[in-house]
Amino acid sequence: MDKKESGFCAMMSRMKYIDRWALMRNSCTENICEHSLEVAMIAHMLCIIGNKRFGKQLDASRAALLGMYHDTTEIITGDMPTPVKYYNETIQEVFHSIEGAAAEQLLSMLPEDLRGEFYSLYFRQEGEEYLWRLVKAADKFSALIKCMEEQKTGNREFDNAMEATRESIVAMGLPEADCFLEEFIPAYDKNLDQLRKK
Repeated sequence: MDKKESGFCAMMSRMKYIDRWALMRNSCTENICEHSLEVAMIAHMLCIIGNKRFGKQLDASRAALLGMYHDTTEIITGDMPTPVKYYNETIQEVFHSIEGAAAEQLLSMLPEDLRGEFYSLYFRQEGEEYLWRLVKAADKFSALIKCMEEQKTGNREFDNAMEATRESIVAMGLPEADCFLEEFIPAYDKNLDQLRKK
């Protein structure tokens, strides 16, 4: 039986062409492929912290997978700048609708027998609300890290974004995020030699 050609994975590979922070002057560009790997790794760590420090039973591998795919709809929509995306409720509702349509378009590119395995990566499932909160926190941490990196180059463009992002992380009220902020974030200010010192 002939198999129909699928462009899904080829579309995923285009994540590297979608730059973030379009409204800001960047010392170093960041694409959604780089960002998504960082979000996946941080979401995984947040779950490990939750399990080891707070006695939770979080699926760290699942959180990493959600982090990997959380921005793939931007291959179609592009990266909408935060001030625009959250300008008011009407724009947020319209953007969520656009994201949903982009997700459906990506899913339609998969062979029908594989589609069900990916559906839950695009449309949130009951019982995974807390995992998605941790992925959102990881997304914010990735933004905070970007702001810190830009500051290290002397770029003041990200000063306000850094303060607002840090405040939004604290406001989430997640004990895992509080731990990550205290124990892991300070090291991002260090240079390579400082990190390598024991």
